[in-house]
Amino acid sequence: MNTYRRLFSYVKPLGKFIIPFSFFTFAASLFSLFQFALIIPLLKFLFDPVSTADAMRYASPPAFSFSTGFFKDYFYYLVSNFKQANPVYALYFLAATIVLSVILTNICRYIAQRFLVNTRTLLVKRLREALFDKINRLQLGYFTREHKGDLISRLNTDVYGVESAASSSLEVIFKEPVSLILYFIGLFAISAKLTLFTLIIIPISAFAIAAITKKLKKEAKDVQASAGRLLTIIDETLMGMRIIRSFNATRFMLKRFSQENDFYRKASLASFKKRELAPSFSEAAGVIVVACILVYGGGLVLSANSGLEASSFIAFIAIFSQVIRPAKAIVTAMSNIQLGQAAGERILEILDKPVEIADRPNAVELEKFSHSIELQDVSFAYHERQVLNNINLVIKKGKTIALVGPSGVGKSTIADLIPRFYEATGGRILIDGVDVCDYKMESLRSQMSFVTQEIILFNDTIFNNIALGNPNASMEDVIAAARVANAHDFIMETEKGYDTVIGDRGIRLSGGQRQRLSIARAVFKNPAILILDEATSALDTESEKAVQEALNNLMAGRTTLVIAHRLSTIKEADEIIVMQNGQIVERGTHYDLVEAEEGIYYRLTQMQKIA
Repeated sequence: MNTYRRLFSYVKPLGKFIIPFSFFTFAASLFSLFQFALIIPLLKFLFDPVSTADAMRYASPPAFSFSTGFFKDYFYYLVSNFKQANPVYALYFLAATIVLSVILTNICRYIAQRFLVNTRTLLVKRLREALFDKINRLQLGYFTREHKGDLISRLNTDVYGVESAASSSLEVIFKEPVSLILYFIGLFAISAKLTLFTLIIIPISAFAIAAITKKLKKEAKDVQASAGRLLTIIDETLMGMRIIRSFNATRFMLKRFSQENDFYRKASLASFKKRELAPSFSEAAGVIVVACILVYGGGLVLSANSGLEASSFIAFIAIFSQVIRPAKAIVTAMSNIQLGQAAGERILEILDKPVEIADRPNAVELEKFSHSIELQDVSFAYHERQVLNNINLVIKKGKTIALVGPSGVGKSTIADLIPRFYEATGGRILIDGVDVCDYKMESLRSQMSFVTQEIILFNDTIFNNIALGNPNASMEDVIAAARVANAHDFIMETEKGYDTVIGDRGIRLSGGQRQRLSIARAVFKNPAILILDEATSALDTESEKAVQEALNNLMAGRTTLVIAHRLSTIKEADEIIVMQNGQIVERGTHYDLVEAEEGIYYRLTQMQKIA
């Protein structure tokens, strides 16, 4: 129950919903009990002659007292008066009372459900927001280990599973027990002996049902984990459709999907068998109990000295038939609660992840970048693999520093450490003499823009992609940024100009157009520090020329860190840092390194035929 306690903390103050829900649930159950209790006077009116003693007893209204006896006697007094005036009036009165009690039952039930739905929807909203917020604050390394489909499954399927379970648990705690208690009060009022008989039989079926529902949790976890893997396969297939078809891998992907889908089916089937067995068993047990009551209760009615009248026995059966409904609802709810607990644990697993990179308590704002970025003996290890070893580097304001070297030597890691996407495991990174860990991350990153080889655009308009994160952007500023990025002309050729929706990841644009759009986004931010990570490596020669020109416009007057494999793009850098095995092995200008006629950089220029 600790899982549910934590989940319900997201709908505080819970009493705001639970108190009115409980009140209207109680009222609905009370009116429901009353409408079945009316069967007794109705049957007596229709089939039993009124004795002289009864006529004398109900000739005058009873003395008031706050008890069920008073309300019962007063009701019979009204029926008796109507009957004496005209028997048809008494029948009308009974029918109207039944209709009124049914209407009041359903009004109260509807109002109670509104409060319940309010609780459910608020829980879903806050849980999903908490999950989304947490996912956005986890360090980037987390996403290299987790499947995207699994995260989407937790945000969607698991949250809805918790919603259903939350509703069931509230009903189990605040609704169905109230109904059961009121119904059993009515049953005891009719016949204590017959009610005690039912209480002996019911627990036998309850223990069997509890044993069935207890085993649901494992199957539920298997189903939810498989749903996440299915979403991952679907996402990868949609994103890589061109590659899949070019490598004739359609059958391979279909087989992979089919295997996971078959596992999902089997896990769902195992869960379904146990989940549906409980209510089916409950209903069968309920019928058996009713049959036992008919035999035992019928014997009491036929017995001359039992005191149980036929009309009371029929009312007893009618009320007990309503006991089966909340009992069955509790059984179904227990199954849902087991499923919801599995989903809740998967959600809390994310929410309990520690945020490894966060603002320090006394963090300050980086209002303006003034002097330099300095790396002092910076090291970084990822999953016990050493990526960087004692890197020392100074990037002065307005200078362009290029990082080159083979793949996997830590170039992109340096670019990720400066904005604190990752935390250095050794050494310090200083901006204007202050450790980046002592700056507020939002202010730190506000000074930087990124243009990477992997172009990230959103299924939105060109305007919103350029003005990303700025709801107050003006069209004039967006157009100005697009002109700097050499993007304005092709934007105006699109169907709706800056209001054109570019599709998922900008699929409606060419590679060069997408890259220039990402450069326009960086220009619009107007950063002091610019980080370019292989920004032109995936482009053809013509697109590269246009993009490189846009990059040169962007880099003008800015502090720039460039990661490049194409050495032609960094010939004019103020300093080139050559890396190997996580260390700096060479440094200098392009011409200094080439004139040395030895070393890694010289060999790279020879391979790329760069003078």
